[in-house]
Amino acid sequence: MTQEERRVYLIRALLEESGTQAGAIPAQEQAQRDLLRTLMNVRPPRPIRREVLEIQDAYLQTERDRRGVVNSDELPAVPGHPNIVLWQGDITTLKADAIVNAANGALLGCFHPLHNCIDNLIHSRSGMQLRLLCSEIMAKQGREEPAGRAKLTPAFNLPGRYILHTVGPVVCRAVGAYERETLASCYRSCLELAVENGCRSVAFCCISTGEFHFPNEAAANIAVRTVMSCLNAQKGDLRVIFNVFKDVDLRIYQHLLGVSE
Repeated sequence: MTQEERRVYLIRALLEESGTQAGAIPAQEQAQRDLLRTLMNVRPPRPIRREVLEIQDAYLQTERDRRGVVNSDELPAVPGHPNIVLWQGDITTLKADAIVNAANGALLGCFHPLHNCIDNLIHSRSGMQLRLLCSEIMAKQGREEPAGRAKLTPAFNLPGRYILHTVGPVVCRAVGAYERETLASCYRSCLELAVENGCRSVAFCCISTGEFHFPNEAAANIAVRTVMSCLNAQKGDLRVIFNVFKDVDLRIYQHLLGVSE
């Protein structure tokens, strides 16, 4: 099957299972991409036919390779910090043992169609089986995921091995001691879980700085301080990538890590 044939097949399959008449599928490629991602975003975690997943996997893996994969092992370390990397880019293109997802308490991904949060993007590119697995994990847990903890899942169709899902603190007004400690706990929990599962590289997004409104500079200070403390305390060779997407975060991390622009 071509990519277009896979895309149209998946759109029809998802419309059919939802009881929606397929109708006319858009002819434009981008419109088809958006429709497929929308259907994946809103799909509840329910069983799905193996054939659909197999075609989805082939589609997502081809898209992954088309975007290009960045090998985290080849990224240069920050001068003076051999186990720390600062990299600006799309975390879903990064081949690392684990990437960190800034999740919400339900841990099922973002259900808002085409939302630009990292949770939505990771689930969209990992595949529908990620939401299914997260649903199983949460059903066994029997309650929402507490802030400051972490859960590990396979990365499925992403380049790396694992995804570390962590729920950061939500800042409603001022940042207090609870918010600071909870954010630090997110970083510690992810690193502990990564080490337990034999990871040698972990890529952190800027946890809580998006929809959860943690001030960027304060969050970066906590991230750098916590990660450095953890790396100094452990005897392994874990490599940590601070992944930033926005220019403002890049400048903040460059300042904190002493990296010249």
